[in-house]
Amino acid sequence: MSRADRAPGASLPRPPSIDRMAKWPALASLIGRVGRPLVVEALRAWADARRGEADVADEQACARWCEHRLADLARPSQRRVFNLTGTVLHTNLGRALLAEEAIEAAVAAMRSPTTLEYDLADGGRGERDDHIAPWLCRLTGAEAATAVNNNAGAVLLALNALAAGREVIVSRGELIEIGGAFRIPDIMARAGCRLVEVGTTNRTHLRDYASAIGPDTAAIMKVHPSNYAVQGFAKSVSAAELVPLAHEKGLPVIEDLGSGTLVDLESWGLPHEPTAREAIAAGIDVVTFSGDKLLGGPQAGLLVGQRACIERIAKNPMKRALRLDKVRLAALEATLRLYADPGRLAERLPTIRALARPVTEIHAQAERLLPAFAKALGAEWKAGLKQVRGQIGSGALPVDLLPSVALAVTGRGLDRLAAAFRRLPIPVIGRIEDDTLLFDLRTLDDEPAFVAQLEQLAPELFLLSPERGRGRERGRGAREPSRPPLLTSPPSGREEHEGASPAKKP
Repeated sequence: MSRADRAPGASLPRPPSIDRMAKWPALASLIGRVGRPLVVEALRAWADARRGEADVADEQACARWCEHRLADLARPSQRRVFNLTGTVLHTNLGRALLAEEAIEAAVAAMRSPTTLEYDLADGGRGERDDHIAPWLCRLTGAEAATAVNNNAGAVLLALNALAAGREVIVSRGELIEIGGAFRIPDIMARAGCRLVEVGTTNRTHLRDYASAIGPDTAAIMKVHPSNYAVQGFAKSVSAAELVPLAHEKGLPVIEDLGSGTLVDLESWGLPHEPTAREAIAAGIDVVTFSGDKLLGGPQAGLLVGQRACIERIAKNPMKRALRLDKVRLAALEATLRLYADPGRLAERLPTIRALARPVTEIHAQAERLLPAFAKALGAEWKAGLKQVRGQIGSGALPVDLLPSVALAVTGRGLDRLAAAFRRLPIPVIGRIEDDTLLFDLRTLDDEPAFVAQLEQLAPELFLLSPERGRGRERGRGAREPSRPPLLTSPPSGREEHEGASPAKKP
């Protein structure tokens, strides 16, 4: 009975005390999962919302209400998803997946005290970089190495340690901006350096660097373009040309490789990406690159190079604010150890495995999945297979696309359908392109789990049908880098912005 139906003058139902309601058997399971304080908070909200209503003392109704209210709090905000966007290293979906060896090492470090900064030989204080520096030196040929929390931090630290208060020369064609408003001029300013631009957007010559060197010059910096490519009438100066000039003037050269890689990707039929070893061999004094992109490890910024430079960087007070914890160091060391056996990387490292996956294998998987996938969609949408091109992501090889195969859906209301897939127990994230909803299968590594939840799609489609969903706000999926139309050949140049808006149909 509602308040409106109650006779005038009738007394309003009063809720039991909060303490009494908290002892209801129907709430015991919820208290066991989320704890008594949160349930008590929900009970107070229930009593306020239902005060004067007949069901205010209804144990079962109250328990259902509290369960619903606390559902989001009881569920982790970071959820597992199927990344079927076509971007292997998707920034918004967590970039690289760790190898099992790295996961095991991280879990072991979390469970117990470790020798993070402890020397077992003499019982004294140790150095946390010692866990990863020998491996980085072995794999790159560098004299010394250190690591911080991400590559932006690595660049900031290197500039501050080697050039604070002085000038750093950079080509105008390398003054990049990537996702999250990471801009080289801004990083320079925060590092306390003065930027000196040389050359033009599309052409920079060695003489441009030479003429810019002055008494206040502290370093020369090269920056990987990451999310774009300049082609056509273009000229840049290679490290092999730049290093002799810099060293003649007594200047260090810093190179930010961005994604960076420790192996030649051509081994798996992929386009060449500059490696850290190549940069060191060319004489670069400090090379920075990411740990959680092409390297396939945890988030980290790695610095390798000439010993005197790395030691100055490691002693900078800012290093402490940017340092890695024991869990990431354990995962990073385990990941680096895998590179000692490059012939098995495609088996053991998820990033390389996804990038190197043969199209024939992806196509076979697509054919296996199509019948169950089409059945789950029903009659409103048409399902098929489509040859597509994906990308590595996170600024790596922005022009070169990866051939793949996608489950493709056409029909009206693709936004509704995409939302239904995102509401599955393990949300499925795809992309809409050319009036087609695409689920690129290159990164689908758990086929049974994907198939098992397709039967739950039908209720979601009913809830999101035009009649049921009118007036509801449509959900939005994880953002993915902007993508060009489907191409038959690689584009001449395009920009991938980490964290850009989702690709939408025209």
